[in-house]
Formats: sequence, structure tokens, C-alpha cells
Amino acid sequence: MGAATEPAGKRASVQGEAPVAVSVRNVSMVYSGQAAVDDVSFDLRQGRFLTLLGPSGSGKTTLLRMIAGFQTPTAGNIAVGGSAIGTLPPFRRSIGMVFQKLALFPHMSAEENVAFPLRMRRFDARTIPERVARYLDLVKLGGFGRRRIHELSGGQQQRVAIARALVFEPDLLLLDEPLAALDRKLREEMQIEFRNIQHALGVTTINVTHDQREALVVSDEIIVMDKGRVQQMADPQTTYRTPANRFVAGFIGVSDFISGTVRAADDGPRLVVGGRDLPCAGPTARDGETAMAAIRAEQIRIAG
Repeated sequence: MGAATEPAGKRASVQGEAPVAVSVRNVSMVYSGQAAVDDVSFDLRQGRFLTLLGPSGSGKTTLLRMIAGFQTPTAGNIAVGGSAIGTLPPFRRSIGMVFQKLALFPHMSAEENVAFPLRMRRFDARTIPERVARYLDLVKLGGFGRRRIHELSGGQQQRVAIARALVFEPDLLLLDEPLAALDRKLREEMQIEFRNIQHALGVTTINVTHDQREALVVSDEIIVMDKGRVQQMADPQTTYRTPANRFVAGFIGVSDFISGTVRAADDGPRLVVGGRDLPCAGPTARDGETAMAAIRAEQIRIAG
């Protein structure tokens, strides 16, 4: 049983030994007086896979678009690799991106799509074919390079988009719900594929999704957002087992909620409900205060 309390706060920090790859400081985005993103701050360390998770309208996509450079924050600062990028246009940022609508060029072959960012960045033309072939092999499309986009399956098109986003070896990879349009089986297969590729390359990645299963499967860290604010940032296990507040407990997994009064005890805090003392795990209110407990179905055992 985990007791859910108030939000943990606006600021969250990823722990680890690697240097900070992405730093977001007090970032806000206001539309017509309404905050789509409200004073968000976090650090993401190099090589980590972070998922921005939340319902529609939570601000996760707006935050991703500000990192990409497609929107300018109303307030706050964003840095990648220690350098502020707030004034840089998207094409000047060392960021690869895979969109929900893949934006592949239908008149080009798979290998021409993958080569496109290299040509735009004026890579040595003699090195492009070898690099393109290497990244097509990485996404298991060796031998498919000359096929047109319409000749590829949905999953294969996803792989082309991934290869195109990675081929110029960006400092950061952004994923804007690229799996949303796939059927469930293919989506689950591609979730694992994304994670394996990210792990093999060690590229720092920020993923946006409303799919809690996807977030729990692929992520090193999860930021749960609601109404433009960070509700919790933690690893998947902590997010699921020790939600920071009622919103996180209700959004991640399936929970029932009961209200009671916290009582301090030598063996840990307990929640008094209907005259019974129930042991609590996770954050709790102070002794004598009212708290809400989240109970997950898999934690219930029938005695007797």
C-alpha cells in the first residue's frame, strides 16, 4: 500500500555519474494567459532515456517542442551539452527527432531519406554511403535501402525515421509519440527496438507518450506531467511503487483510494481506517493528519 500526498515539487534531478546532457531551468510557456508549461526544471544525464508522460493537455509535447526549437519559451532556459540553445533555430541544434507523423519523403528511397540530413549538413559525400548503410543495418533494414517509402511496412518506415534521426550522431534524440499510429503488437515490438537501439548507441533520449506501459518498459527515468507541471520524476519502479501524489497513483496503473488518519508507530507509519491500522509504504503525512492511500490490485492477498 502506498500513501499518496501532495506533489513533490517543481524541481526534479536525475541521479548518476554521467555529465548532464540536458538542463531545463524554470521553463514556462503561456498561451492567452494560460500556462501550457508551468515553471518546469529538470536535469537529464548523458545516455539516459527519459519519458515525458501525461494525459492530453499536460504540456509534455509543448515542452518537447521547446527543447527541439519549434517553440520559444515564455520564460526559462534550456541547455544541451552545457550550452544554452534558446536562441538557436532547430537546424542549428544537434538534435535528431522522430515525429508521430514520420515526415519521410515519399519520392525518395529509404537510403536517400537517411542520407538527407547528412547532405544538408554538408558531410563529405564520399563518407555518406557507408554511414547510411551502417545505420540501416543498425535498424535491421540492410538490403532495403533502395525501396521507396510506400514499399515498406509501417514498422519498417519507423526504422527509416529512426535511422534518419540518428545518422548524423546528434547529442540528443527526441521522440514525439512516433508509435501512436501503430497497432498494439507492432507498437510493443518497436518499443523494445527503440530501447535496444538507444542502449547500443548511448544517445541521450527524450520520449513523449501518454502510454504508461511504454513509459514503464523503455525508460530510465519518467517525468509525469499534469496541467503543465512536473508531478514526479523518478525511475519506473519508484514511479509505480511510490507515487508522489494521488494524480500519479491514479495515472500509473490501476489503484483504489481510501482516506484515513496517519498514526506514528515504531515499525513505521500506519493509516487508521474504520478503526483498523493499515501499514503504509512510501511518502506519508505527519502523525494525526489525514492522508490518502493507494491500493493496487496485485498487492491484495486473501487470508484464511
